[in-house]
Amino acid sequence: MSSLPSLLSRWRSEPTIGGNVVEWRTLPAREAQLAEIPEALHPELQRALGQRGYTQLYSHQAQAWEAAKAGENLVVVTGTASGKTLCYNLPVLDRLSRDPQARALYLFPTKALSQDQKDELTQWNDALPASVQVPVATYDGDTPSAARPKVRREARIIISNPDMLHMGVLPYHAKWAEYFANLQYIVIDEMHTYRGVFGSHVANVLRRLKRITRFYGANPQFILTSATIANPIELAKWLTEEKVTLIDEDGAPSGPKHFLIYNPPIVDEQLGIRHSVLQESVRLAEDLLAYDVQTILFGKARRTVEVMLNYLRESPGANPKKIRGYRGGYMPRHRREIEAGLRSGEVRAVVATTALELGIDIGGMDAAVLAGYPGSIAATWQQAGRAGRATDTSLAALLTSANPLDQFLARHPDYFFGRSPEQALVNPDNLLILLGHIRCAAFELPFQKGEQFGEVEADQVLEFLQLLQEAEVLHESNDKYFWMAEGYPAQEISLRSASTDSVVLHAWLEDAWRVIGEIDSSSAHWMVHPQAIYLHEARTYIVEDLDLLENVARLRPTELDYYTEPKSDSTVAVIEETETEPATGAQKSYGELSITNQITGYHKIQWYTHERLGVGEVDLPPTELQTSGYWLTLPEETIEALREQGLWSNDPNNYGPNWNAQKKLVRERDKHSCQHCGTPEDGRAHDVHHKIPFRAFDGYEEANRLENLITLCPNCHRRAESVVRMRSGLSGLAYTLSHLAPLFLMCDSRDLGVHADPQAQFAEGQPAVALYENIPAGLGFSQRLFELHDELMLRAYELVAECECTDGCPSCVGPGGELGVGSKKETLALLKSLAVGVEAEREGD
Repeated sequence: MSSLPSLLSRWRSEPTIGGNVVEWRTLPAREAQLAEIPEALHPELQRALGQRGYTQLYSHQAQAWEAAKAGENLVVVTGTASGKTLCYNLPVLDRLSRDPQARALYLFPTKALSQDQKDELTQWNDALPASVQVPVATYDGDTPSAARPKVRREARIIISNPDMLHMGVLPYHAKWAEYFANLQYIVIDEMHTYRGVFGSHVANVLRRLKRITRFYGANPQFILTSATIANPIELAKWLTEEKVTLIDEDGAPSGPKHFLIYNPPIVDEQLGIRHSVLQESVRLAEDLLAYDVQTILFGKARRTVEVMLNYLRESPGANPKKIRGYRGGYMPRHRREIEAGLRSGEVRAVVATTALELGIDIGGMDAAVLAGYPGSIAATWQQAGRAGRATDTSLAALLTSANPLDQFLARHPDYFFGRSPEQALVNPDNLLILLGHIRCAAFELPFQKGEQFGEVEADQVLEFLQLLQEAEVLHESNDKYFWMAEGYPAQEISLRSASTDSVVLHAWLEDAWRVIGEIDSSSAHWMVHPQAIYLHEARTYIVEDLDLLENVARLRPTELDYYTEPKSDSTVAVIEETETEPATGAQKSYGELSITNQITGYHKIQWYTHERLGVGEVDLPPTELQTSGYWLTLPEETIEALREQGLWSNDPNNYGPNWNAQKKLVRERDKHSCQHCGTPEDGRAHDVHHKIPFRAFDGYEEANRLENLITLCPNCHRRAESVVRMRSGLSGLAYTLSHLAPLFLMCDSRDLGVHADPQAQFAEGQPAVALYENIPAGLGFSQRLFELHDELMLRAYELVAECECTDGCPSCVGPGGELGVGSKKETLALLKSLAVGVEAEREGD
C-alpha cells in the first residue's frame, strides 16, 4: 500500500510546508471508458493484443481506429500515459499487415522518442507471426551510411525526425521512389512541440513531403498526437493543410491526484526575495524518498539537475544507487538503463530535465516535483502527468520561483486549473521561411508554372520563382523552373531559425573545439554576446568570444550560479500599422515595425531568486530587424490624471538654471577625468552624474549640490545609472508585460523584445510600450497580443497589486536598483488606468 497519503497528511499539518502551499487540489479519480477490440482488426493483431495483455481498448483508442479506418486525418489529444501510441500503431500495423507494399513514416521531435517507438514496434513484431511482421528502422543522423541503403530498401515503417526528413531524405527522394510511391500513413507525435519558428519550418517540410508523394502517386493519411493545447485542430491544419478529426475524450483511467502549488517563503520582504526554489524542491523530494514514494524531480537546466541530484544523494539515509539523473548528454545505453530501473521500481527517484517530459516509457511514478514553472501550462500538465499509475493516488507539486510568470500562477491558481489559454502558433507563410523551402522544393522537383506550394497561391509562388530566376538560382524552360545553382539548399536552412544566416556555436569539450549547434545571426547579438550565459540541451556555457566576421561563437562549459539578460538601446519605427483601436486608458495597435537594436551590456541575474548581481559592458554593432509588433500608446488625458496624483515621473528632468555652471565646476574639480576608471576627457566632455537621483529631491538647489555630483565617462555613467536609478511606471509596465505575455503565447520569453519610450517617435511623441517579435516578419504573436489586450492588462494589474514587496521586485515590476527607487506605486496606478475598465465590464457580464 502506498505511503503517500500519510506523507500528505503530515505535510498538511506542518506549517513550514502546508503554510507555503497556496493551492491544494485533489483531482478526482476517473474510471476507464472501455470499448471492445474491433472485429475488423487483422486476426493476428487481435491475437497479439491478447498476448500483450489487452482485453479491451480505451474509448479514445477505439475512436481513433474507426476514424483512421474511415480514411480520416486525425489528431489525438489525451493525457500523459493514456495509450496514444496505440491510436496510430493499430491502424498502421493493420494496413501494413494486409498490404505487403504499404509503407508508413513516423516523425518524432527527439531521437530518444524515436528509439522508444522502435522498441515498442519490436515488441509488436515479437508477438506476431513472421508472415505479418513489419520491418521497422530508425533513419536519423546516427544511422550509419553503410546501413542506409538497406533501410531504404527493406524497412516498411521508417522512424525519423523533421530535421532528417528535411536534409537527409527529401533532397534524395529518387533513392526513396518505391517508399514514397507506397506511403500510406504519416504519424506526427508530440504535435504541440511544432510551434513558433520550428513549427513554421516543419509545416513547409510537410508541404515538400506531400509534393513529393503526389509526384510518386501517393496520398498518405495523417495521424497526429498532442498534449493539451487550446487549438489542436488549428495547429494540425496549419501543419498538414488537411481537414482533421479531433479525438480528445480521454478513456484511460486515473487515480486521485493531489496537485499542489507551493510558493517558497519570502526571506526579504522589502526586496521580495524568496527562498531558493531549488532547495525547497529538494526538501520535498527528500520527504518523498523517506516515505519510499517513487519520485521524478524536474529541473529546467542541466546544471540544476546535477545540483539537485547531488543534494538528494547526500541527504540523510539516501541510497545513491537508487537516485539517478536523466538529461541530455547521457549516452543512449545509460538512458535505457535508467528507464528500465524506473519501470522496475529499482530506481526510486530521478532528477530530470525536459528530456523526460515527452512520452518516453518510464512507467507510472508516484510523485512529480516541478522546480519552477516549465514555461507553458501544456508542459506543466505533461510533467505532472508523469505521476500516476492506474488507479493509485499520486502527487504533482509545482514550486514557483520569483519569476513574474511563476508568481502570477501562484496567486491565480484558478487560471492554471481552468482551460488552457495557450495557443500554439505557427506561420508557414513567413516570407523568409517560405522562400527557403521553395528553394528546397525547386531543388527536389522542378516547379510547373501555375503550381501551388501547399496552400500558397500559384501567383505568389510564381513571384518567388521569378525572384530566384533573376538570382540565377533557377532556370525557366517550357513553363518549368529547374534548379541550376551549385549545392543543395537544405544544407543552408536550420529548422530552428527564421534566418538563412547563422552563427556556429563552438564549445570547448574534452580538450577540443566541437560544434554544438547554431543560431540565426539576428539572434546572436543578444543570445551569445561575449560573457553571455548560454544554455544548450540543459547544459550551461559562458561565451568567450563572438566573431561576427567568421560567424562563430566560442563557448566553454561553466557552473556559474547566474544567467545573463542583455541590456540594449533600441529605436522603433512603424513601417505599416495593420490595425489600431481605442482601449481603456490607451490606444492599442499592431503592425510591421523596424527595430534598430544595439546590445550595450548585460545584467547578471541569480538563478531561482532572480536577484541582480551586477552588470557588464558589451561593444557590438547595431542590428536591424523588420518584424511584427504590438504597442499601446498613452493619451494625454491618462498621463495628466497620473500627474495630478504625483504618479508620473517620465517627464524630462528640469535640472534648474544653475545646472550648466555646476557641471563645469564639477568637471574642473575632478580634473576632467572619470572618477571611477580614471579615463581623461578626449574630445568629448564627460558626464556629470547625480549620486542620489535628481527626482529624489524637492528642488534643484539641493539636488545639484557639488557633493552630490561626480564626473563619469559615458561607460561608467551607464553602469552607475543601472545601480542608482528611479524606475518609472512606464518601465515597470514594460517589465511586467514582457514577462507575462509568454503565458498567453506558448512561447519563450526570448521570442519577444520590449521597448518603452516616454516620447516615442513611433507614437507621435506620446509615451508608448511596444512588444515585438524577435523573428524577422513575425509569426503572429503580435496580433494575438492585440486580441488579448484587455486580458493582458487585467492580469498584469493583478500580478503587481498582489505582490508582497514594498517598492518593486523581480516578481512584479522589476527591482529599483541597489540604491535606487522602484516603480511599483507608479506602475500600479498606470495599470489601474488601463485595466479598471476591464474589471468593470467583467462585473457587468
